[in-house]
Amino acid sequence: MKRFLILIILAFLAQSCARVGSPVGGPKDSLAPKFLSSNIDTTRVNVSRDIRELRLDFDEYVTLKDITKNLIISPPIKKIKRILPSGIANKYVLIQWEDTLQANTTYNFNFGNSIADNNEANVLQYFNFAFSTGERLDDLYISGEVKDALNIKKQANSTENKLVVGLYQDKDTINYKQKPYYITKVDTDGYFELNYLSPGKYKIIAFEDENGNSVYEPGKEKVGFLKESVDVEKSVSGLNLKVYPSKRPLKYGEMKETQGGIIMTFDGHPNEVKVLSLNDKIQDYKITHTLKSDTVRIWFDAVKSKVGQEVTENLKFSYDADKKQDTVSVFYKHNAKNKMTIANNGENLLPPKTDFKITSNYIINKIEPEKWTLKTDSLTTHNFTAKISETNPYQILVQSDFEIGKKYQLTVPSKTVSSFYEKTSDPYRFDFEIDKVENYGSLEFKLQNRPQAPYWIQLLDNSEKVLYQKYVNSDEVKFNILKPSEYIVRILVDNNGNKYWDEADFEQNVFAEDAFVYYKTALVRPLWDSVETWDLKDTRTLDNPKGTVGATPSVVTEESKKDEENKEERQPVLQDVNNKELKSKSAVVTPVKKL
Repeated sequence: MKRFLILIILAFLAQSCARVGSPVGGPKDSLAPKFLSSNIDTTRVNVSRDIRELRLDFDEYVTLKDITKNLIISPPIKKIKRILPSGIANKYVLIQWEDTLQANTTYNFNFGNSIADNNEANVLQYFNFAFSTGERLDDLYISGEVKDALNIKKQANSTENKLVVGLYQDKDTINYKQKPYYITKVDTDGYFELNYLSPGKYKIIAFEDENGNSVYEPGKEKVGFLKESVDVEKSVSGLNLKVYPSKRPLKYGEMKETQGGIIMTFDGHPNEVKVLSLNDKIQDYKITHTLKSDTVRIWFDAVKSKVGQEVTENLKFSYDADKKQDTVSVFYKHNAKNKMTIANNGENLLPPKTDFKITSNYIINKIEPEKWTLKTDSLTTHNFTAKISETNPYQILVQSDFEIGKKYQLTVPSKTVSSFYEKTSDPYRFDFEIDKVENYGSLEFKLQNRPQAPYWIQLLDNSEKVLYQKYVNSDEVKFNILKPSEYIVRILVDNNGNKYWDEADFEQNVFAEDAFVYYKTALVRPLWDSVETWDLKDTRTLDNPKGTVGATPSVVTEESKKDEENKEERQPVLQDVNNKELKSKSAVVTPVKKL
């Protein structure tokens, strides 16, 4: 019996010891995949032009993340047939193509951050592989930074930057609708590096590659460039570019029926549009178009002209938009429900010392304010004036000695607001109250190194909507009646004086007009007179409010070499077949013109 009890105790102890001694696993893998070899000779020169694939072997299973967005091949190889791995991880990356390679050319495959191990998703950052069909690898480079000149949002930590930088060979004719000859991505800090460049002159461009096709699309993507070509006889570093909204090429859009007639739209912003009716029925009509507007309105009386009353009619018009001419048509059926209306857009609480605004869905041609009445408490009548806005023909401004805290009623009888061929058919009564002064604040800006040309100073909300703006030409600007809030402040300079802020035009080599964004938000408090001093040479931004004051050099100087060396840890890493890390070295070059 004793022996039996001893055996039970020993068995229990043995089981307990086994549990205590069970393994718990090793440390988490934090290393990126290691490149081992390729199908191309280790010298990577004199590679056959007829080669049709590149295979890269790694020390562990890898996957490709967003490879079509990350992979950039310079010069471009157009007919890519297959890229592996796709879906299932393996220990190699394979790229196959159909093109015959160019002679004596260095090809660079920049994988960005697409290669990662399969287990822990550790990324092999900025991995490059280059080879040459000639006797040597080209080793020149251009590096620098790209910034968004009108970036008005404080950027959260982002893992992707859609900006790219490209080089076109400087020839008599450059096809900007094709991919640049060399191209690279900009990292999340704004740094870029174009590697393995051959000597020559290049046109440099930076743009926001929204759709990931590596081709700049004017009007849809922001752009920055240098007017002068970059002469790459030596490596260039410290190059700075800023991207701006780009000019949309002018193109006819469409026509459709709308209140009071027809609306014609364009892609782009024509300076002047002339429209001619080619219809026998429509002889009495008006055309309205403002400078740089993409919309043209054709006004006519459909009932009087007997157009589109019973059946849909095909109406033809010719147009001349900045010397681009064509004849277009629209199927038109008059909508009997369309009528001229006016409204105050829900502004029933009017800020003090401001005009009461009435807006119409038709352009306003004439008003008869002598037939209107303005009262308080439905009893006392007050004097007032009313006029059509000089800047917005769809708006009426009503002015009076409005008293704070009082409630007003403005009565507008029918047929006292007229368009070209229409009058308001309904009477309107607008009820509004004058808000208290203590619910508002003011904001004043004192500018240093201000633009010599007139400019717009704008207050925006976080959605980039312009809430207040002034067009001025002075050192000091004050907004007197503002709703308490935090505002993003922007200046757009009217350098050419055409009362329109002109975007960048890369194909015509025309820069965007100057623009500035205040490096911090402006806080407006109730009953508070806020004063801000803004030096427009201050290079701090909303993203980097602790940045430096003053201009950044466009190329590397002796002093800025040290700064460039300090940035090495964020430069793209280039690995050769022997797994040695290669990084660009700074070089002093002939100065280039800064954007």
